[in-house]
Amino acid sequence: MSFSASDPTKPYAAPPEGFSSGSELERVLRAGKFAVTSELNPPDSVDPADVFEAAAPLAEVTDAINATDASGANCHMSSIGICAVLTRARIETVYQISCRDRNRIAMQGDVLGAAAMGVRNVLCLTGDGVGAGDQPGAKPVFDFDAISLIRTIRTMRDSGQFLSGRKITKPPHLFIGAAENPCVEPLDWRAQRLQKKVEAGAQFIQTNYVFDLPRFERFMTRVRDLGLDENVYILAGIGPLASAKAARWMRNNVPGIHIPDDIIARLEGADNQGDEGRKICVEFLQKFREIKGVSGVHIMAYRREHLVAEILREAGLTER
Repeated sequence: MSFSASDPTKPYAAPPEGFSSGSELERVLRAGKFAVTSELNPPDSVDPADVFEAAAPLAEVTDAINATDASGANCHMSSIGICAVLTRARIETVYQISCRDRNRIAMQGDVLGAAAMGVRNVLCLTGDGVGAGDQPGAKPVFDFDAISLIRTIRTMRDSGQFLSGRKITKPPHLFIGAAENPCVEPLDWRAQRLQKKVEAGAQFIQTNYVFDLPRFERFMTRVRDLGLDENVYILAGIGPLASAKAARWMRNNVPGIHIPDDIIARLEGADNQGDEGRKICVEFLQKFREIKGVSGVHIMAYRREHLVAEILREAGLTER
C-alpha cells in the first residue's frame, strides 16, 4: 500500500484534476488495477498499539483498510478513532459511518472531522438494527439511511454546503462508497438498489460476503445490463470461514449473509476446517477476477487479519 494521508501541518490540498479525493484507493481503481481492501476489526481497548497490531498484517498487502463502525450493533473502538490512529501513521483508511447511531448533525460534523484528519474514503451504511447486537436496549437513531447519507456527503463535497444550505469554507475531498448484499433476498431488487446508491453519488461498492457464485454472477449480469459497471467500482466481499459451526452461526445471526449448504458441507468434510475455509476464500478471489465489472475484492477476516496476506499470496494478489 502507498500511504497517502496529507501532512497534517500543511493546508488541506485539493485532489488531482479528475479525482474526487487524494485517495490512494481511488487512484488504484481509476488506473484499472484490481484493488484490495480489508477490514480491521477494532479492539475493545484504548491502546493505539492494539490498533496497529491488527493493521500491521493488512497495511502492506491492501490498498485501504476499513475501520468498522460498531458492526453487528456491538460496541468497539469507534471508526473515527481507528481512522485517527491510522492516518497519523499515513495508512490509507476507509471510514465506515453508520446511520444507526447518529443524526444528520453529528454525521456531517464527523465527516468534516474525518476529512481534516486525512481520511479520503468514506463508506456509507444504514447499519444493523440494535437487536442484532449485545445491547438491544440501545435507542436507534436512523435519521438517515445509506442513500440519504451518500447524497448528503456528495452535497458537502461538490456543492460545499451543509444540508441547511450554510456554506462550508473548505469542503471535504472524499471518495464515496456504499455497501451491497448481492446474494440475499429479494435478489431481483438488489441491482436496482445499487442503482439508487450510484445515482445518489456512490463511487465504489464493497459487497457483503459472497459465497454463492451463481447468485453473484446473476447480480453482476443485471449490474452490467443497467450499465452500472461503467459508473461504479465494485469490490466483491469474501473472507476465510473458520469452521462449519462458525459459518452456520454467521448465516443464522448476521444480517445480510447467505452461505449455501454446499459450502458448509465442504467445511464439515474437511480434516482441517480452518484450512478449508482459507482455500474456499482463495478460490473465490480467483473467480472474482474473471467476472466482468468486478474491480477488486474486500476481505473480511474477523479477528484473523494475520491470514489476509497468506490468502492474497495464494490467490496471486500480492502485487500492490
